[in-house]
Amino acid sequence: MLTINPKDISTGEFHGYMLGAIAPRPIAFASTIDKAGNVNLSPFSFFNAFGSNPPTIIFSPARRVRDNTIKHTLENVMEVDEVVINIVNYNMVEQMSLASTEYDKGVNEFVKSGLTEAPSSLVKPPRVLEAPAAFECKVKQIISMGDQGGAANLIICEVILAHFNENILDADGKIDPFKLDAVARMGGDWYCRANGDALFEIPKPVRNKGIGVDALPQSVRESVIFTGNNIARLGNVEQLPSAEQAAAYLTENAELKELLTRLKNDPENLIDQIHVLAKQHLEAGNVNEAWMILLQIL
Repeated sequence: MLTINPKDISTGEFHGYMLGAIAPRPIAFASTIDKAGNVNLSPFSFFNAFGSNPPTIIFSPARRVRDNTIKHTLENVMEVDEVVINIVNYNMVEQMSLASTEYDKGVNEFVKSGLTEAPSSLVKPPRVLEAPAAFECKVKQIISMGDQGGAANLIICEVILAHFNENILDADGKIDPFKLDAVARMGGDWYCRANGDALFEIPKPVRNKGIGVDALPQSVRESVIFTGNNIARLGNVEQLPSAEQAAAYLTENAELKELLTRLKNDPENLIDQIHVLAKQHLEAGNVNEAWMILLQIL
């Protein structure tokens, strides 16, 4: 284990470790305007949502590490306390990256990146027409964390209006993550695309009160077959299937019945094979079936 005290290395070096490890990070593609009416568009990955009543977004245009200067976005929100946080998807990621170029003050990154200004309804800065979602915000507070290079400037925003492209919605009107096709920031030049095999579902524990890993049989907890994710999924059930349900499952499962018969005189191998079979069902999302299989030897 590499252990580092931030005070023992340069800010730039620790900055690299932080951004490499704290990832993926969502991207706030922030459009702002100064008091003269000049528009700025710039991405920030020190960003997230922090509440929904009122809807609260925070992002941070940190002071530049290399020369301790501040960014135009920060200057703008100090002059005009409004911002639009545009969400970035894969279709526009290269244009977003181009907009991160440090152009001179007054240069419009919408023009440089080829993105389209769309008028906002309640705030002065325009939103990005191509963005799958955009949040018009009032800046409620700016918190400076220091005056040296790398110091954060927390811009606390209240969402006062939101826009969602209907193309990202499913049949129920909810945002479909596959249609959203969001991108996130990794370390260095790397990004992450939230689509395809990168997306997976886990039942939220708040929907039930799981029995917990500590309630699992020792043979399951200490199995070399199961991963930590596997045993957590087993511990997320409220109760185990009954003995009657397990017996009924066995009568209908020829593969399992054959396995139990074939290895009845080889208990160690039988346990391993049962765990392998249960793991296959767990990773396919069939938790109840996995428990039905495990109960045959418990």
